[in-house]
Amino acid sequence: MKNPLDSTALDAAVENVHRAGVPGLFAEVRHGDQVWRGAAGIADTATGRPVDPAMRHRVGSVTKTFTAAAVLRQAERGRIELDAPVGRYLPALVPGERGKAITVRMLLNHTSGLAEYLPYAYPSLKALPALSGTGPESLDEHRFTRWDPKELIAMGVGAPAASSPGGAPGLYSNTNYLLLAELLARVSGTTAEESITRDVIEAAGLEDTAFPAGPEIDGPHSRLYEAWFGTIDPPRDYSVFDMSWTGPSASLISTVADLNRFFARLLAGKIVTPSSLDQMRRTNPVVSQEGKVIEYGLGLHPTEAPGQDTFWGHGGTVWGGGTLAMTRADGARQIAVAVNLQRWNGLDASGRPQPHPIDAALEALCRVAMYG
Repeated sequence: MKNPLDSTALDAAVENVHRAGVPGLFAEVRHGDQVWRGAAGIADTATGRPVDPAMRHRVGSVTKTFTAAAVLRQAERGRIELDAPVGRYLPALVPGERGKAITVRMLLNHTSGLAEYLPYAYPSLKALPALSGTGPESLDEHRFTRWDPKELIAMGVGAPAASSPGGAPGLYSNTNYLLLAELLARVSGTTAEESITRDVIEAAGLEDTAFPAGPEIDGPHSRLYEAWFGTIDPPRDYSVFDMSWTGPSASLISTVADLNRFFARLLAGKIVTPSSLDQMRRTNPVVSQEGKVIEYGLGLHPTEAPGQDTFWGHGGTVWGGGTLAMTRADGARQIAVAVNLQRWNGLDASGRPQPHPIDAALEALCRVAMYG
């Protein structure tokens, strides 16, 4: 068997991430019929309660893959044309010439040119690459704010465009996926959350994955500690937070086991058709939120090391929580990992994030999990 699971190496790699500074993390790695689950550290710094691989977790932008799959399901039914202008469906939200120029596909692959709304909704947070003067005040101010998604969309649509529609590279923007949520509601006659639940979550047989009903995480879970680049010391618990600020762009709650189950079925062509899956894996260059140029498809992006197999999946962050779920192209090897600390990097004099031992430890864990 190629690269079978090495439980000793995986146990050590998870422990090394904890020792590098993450309070707690948990993961599931699959290779064929072999399954390894592991955890290290604590879920609550006040009580010392340990983390457990079965815990539920806010998975952030991994939600985008679910939303994209739901859009593809509607396209398969003929209710959405991927290359149709978004103004055909949502003329009030993307009016005028941009509504005619931006297509549904451009929203899915982040080549619409629409700006990210987050710095406008959370003005104390600055956008990368330079974060001089940044601060966490907006996080506390908006912990229980119930956002209207149309208000957030208007911030992104009204901001200076990052590029012309279809330009390269694109810009990773949550504005795109809030618009896709409105599109799903428009064509399905129900909410985007209900559409995604019916067409994707239930179709994949996921029992521990759902959109939040309120600001708290239902079921056993970890606290989520946000450091915001050293401006919150010690890191503050933001596990209780109204997730309407991101909605079907990044608000799902799931488990590492459910994420592996979802991506296995998606890449096997059991959620969307093989033809739709091929479209999801057609990539374009996109500038990520970290300022790096990555290849991005329709809610999926690839990861590969030189001379190694390609993995497909998505990563995600929320305030205090991070997630990565990747599945090898043939579906035989998978990793899903969750951490309960975010933005641990300090800033240099120019306001740019500096390397941290956690970065290297996480990279080593992913390397062992993906390639053996």
